[in-house]
Amino acid sequence: MTGRLGRHRGVVLWLLLAVPALAGALVLEGREALVSAAGLPLLGVAVTVRRRWPLVALAVPVALGLALDVELLAAPYWPALAVLAFLAGGRVAARPALWFFAAVGAAGLPLCAFLSPDRLWGWSSLLIILLLVVVVPWQLGRYRRQYAALARAGWRLADRMEREQRAVAAQARMRERARIAGDMHDSLGHDLTLMAMRAAALQLDPALDPRHQAVAAELRAAAAEATERLRDIVGVLRTDDDRPGDDQLHAGEHDGEHAGERGDERGDEHDGERGDEQGDDGSGGGRSAAGSPLALVRRARAAGLAVDLERLDDLAGLPPMTALAAHRVVQEGLTNAAKHAPGAPVRVRVSREGGTLLVAVANGPADASGPVARAVSGGAGLVGLDERVRLAGGALRAGLVSGGGFEVVAELPTEANAAARPATEPVRGTSATELARAEREVRRGLAQTVMVPLAVLAGILLLMIPVWLLSSSLSVLPRGTYDGLTVGATRGEVEAHLPAVTMDGPPDGAPPPPAGESCVYYTVRAFDDDAYRLCFAGDRLRSKAVVGRRE
Repeated sequence: MTGRLGRHRGVVLWLLLAVPALAGALVLEGREALVSAAGLPLLGVAVTVRRRWPLVALAVPVALGLALDVELLAAPYWPALAVLAFLAGGRVAARPALWFFAAVGAAGLPLCAFLSPDRLWGWSSLLIILLLVVVVPWQLGRYRRQYAALARAGWRLADRMEREQRAVAAQARMRERARIAGDMHDSLGHDLTLMAMRAAALQLDPALDPRHQAVAAELRAAAAEATERLRDIVGVLRTDDDRPGDDQLHAGEHDGEHAGERGDERGDEHDGERGDEQGDDGSGGGRSAAGSPLALVRRARAAGLAVDLERLDDLAGLPPMTALAAHRVVQEGLTNAAKHAPGAPVRVRVSREGGTLLVAVANGPADASGPVARAVSGGAGLVGLDERVRLAGGALRAGLVSGGGFEVVAELPTEANAAARPATEPVRGTSATELARAEREVRRGLAQTVMVPLAVLAGILLLMIPVWLLSSSLSVLPRGTYDGLTVGATRGEVEAHLPAVTMDGPPDGAPPPPAGESCVYYTVRAFDDDAYRLCFAGDRLRSKAVVGRRE
């Protein structure tokens, strides 16, 4: 089916290209009519080989056009030149095509010098026709091929990058869930340990009867068994990279035994700040004041980060998941600011508005006078943060802000047992970057499509300057030779005494030629405005005059 469709397209294309040639065969006379008629089967051959040998197919109308007119002014073959050049642009590399165009231009120089009535000036016409009718369509075909190739490559790359990014995002979510499980293990382990200790105290209380002491012993055993099960579940959820040692797994169980000691030590070190930090904690899950937003801000300031704490409301009574998520938002925001915008000011805001806790960390643009190197980020940090906020029942948004900089904002519920929101799709940053690169390549190809012909045209115009200088020098007709020409002499007798090169046209101010006569012009002196005009009718010199002279 595909081969049959291709043959039908070839027949239709041949018919379209053959119509101008057929019209030329019917309108023209003599040799031109024979060349136009010969083009009908030759164009069929060119259409047949256009896929396998594109330059051979393009050479067929080029040869036919030169045979009809050495200046390529043969309009019947312009459609074939343009169409086959466009098709060749989609299949031929740049270097062979440029060599082909250069060969045609080089071959046109001697052809125009000996066969064109305009001599060297005919070569400029050939170059311009070659540029506009052949090179420009070839460039358009080449741009179309590049655009299609880049588009296919871009979409394949985008699809691959999307799959990889979804895998990275899924892994980041799993790690964040494992961290959440670890945080809850620490918190619940602490509470279960306290329950076991109190149950043990009740078991040894002599004031209780044996039945109540047995109940207390069962409660202590149940708390210990729940702690072991919690540790096993967390161990299954955590990956090998996130799996802590046994001492870390039991850290939450020992937090309760040493909580008072650590609080006393912090009180000695930060006597004036302890009340604020403890007030900010409010998680109720055993998290120390060192993990509060205020403590994170102070540690960032101590590390040299310019942090402005715009607002910090009371965080007491928050659900454990909300408190942990708020801590992680501030921590991730400060970390990103330090990594990606060193020296930039950072603003932190933690406020309670109705039933919502708003946590925002924003940094300005990076300091231009600071280090040039920027940290590389895989984007998993924000993905994991989004997972933590989502599981807490909140929503996270992150992105660029006006004027430069970056902002991370989380809206978290202040009520317990908030339902987790649906998961968001991963940000398509890498794929968007690759597609932008592909678009830049396409725009560059389009610019080349426009600029290359303009540059070639400018080169042709510059090349015509020495041609004009040479033509002005070689088209000088000596005065004695002009005076010796006799009106009524045959063209062959006259041309035997004329220069090989004529002017490219009449000089400015010259009167129109007499009716029924064709005229040629020769320079009186090099780079002069005067010219000798010789007009022929049939095969005889009918008149001669000096034109363009300024009185």
